[in-house]
Amino acid sequence: MQEIINELEKENVGKVVEKEPLSKHTTWKIGGPADIFIEPDGVDGLVKTMKIINEHNVPWRAIGRGSNLLVDDDGVEGAVIKLGQNISHLEIEGETLRVGGGYSFIKLATIISKEGLSGLEFAGGIPGTVGGAVFMNAGAHGSDMSNILIEARVLFPDGRLEWIKNKDMNFSYRTSRLQKEKGICVEAKLQMKKGDKKSIVEEMQSHKSYRRETQPWNYPCAGSVFRNPLPDHAGALIENAGLKGFQVGGAQISELHGNFIVNVNHAKAADVLAIIKHVQDTIRDRFQVDMNTEVELVKRQA
Repeated sequence: MQEIINELEKENVGKVVEKEPLSKHTTWKIGGPADIFIEPDGVDGLVKTMKIINEHNVPWRAIGRGSNLLVDDDGVEGAVIKLGQNISHLEIEGETLRVGGGYSFIKLATIISKEGLSGLEFAGGIPGTVGGAVFMNAGAHGSDMSNILIEARVLFPDGRLEWIKNKDMNFSYRTSRLQKEKGICVEAKLQMKKGDKKSIVEEMQSHKSYRRETQPWNYPCAGSVFRNPLPDHAGALIENAGLKGFQVGGAQISELHGNFIVNVNHAKAADVLAIIKHVQDTIRDRFQVDMNTEVELVKRQA
């Protein structure tokens, strides 16, 4: 690994750290070390990084703010690439936004609402980055990224950097083609609409208040753990099964919202995984419903 680190540093790709604990970079505050942790300095640094790790056949994965990840206690093999502040520009051109993949999704929604632009009200309170939101087709309150994305600039594993139009993103519920092709969204163009600033701000604040009242953000967590098995809702199924408050080690199903697992006392990934399995087994036995995770499980073996 030292040879690769030396090469990355020689090319000035950005921040390069060996054995960086990923608990520092996930909202669950869980996760062992990455063999190599890279925070590229802009898109150029990201492209250089991809070229080097591909030349050395290093397994890799990209992260944003780590809001949708459960990382193995043993860490991650190979390289972890974080899209952070160095890929977080924002340009507003009329009703169109051009925003970096590392930009905070909540911050973007807040800024845009104050500009009197409508389209991101649903994002009030959704953690993560713009790139992660495109990757996951993040959504809430009846809307999602598929409704506002014009096109995304994507870096593919083979080094291609392409603009992909909305119709070619294969969006569905919490899904995009980037998940299958391992593409990194480095920039997005989003379509907004002019609206009444007061109404937009009030709607977004209402969504934020609802989240604060119904979701346990006072503890480290990763948002919703399970996808809604439509037409059912994961949280309701878990609550109806009497699982609220169920705890393993330092992890607990929230007393406030059944689809949240919170880190109440230095939880390990193994604790969360045990709860996930218990929920899946219980809901299958009680309601004959399969519960699939919305959070991504990142194991040591790449």
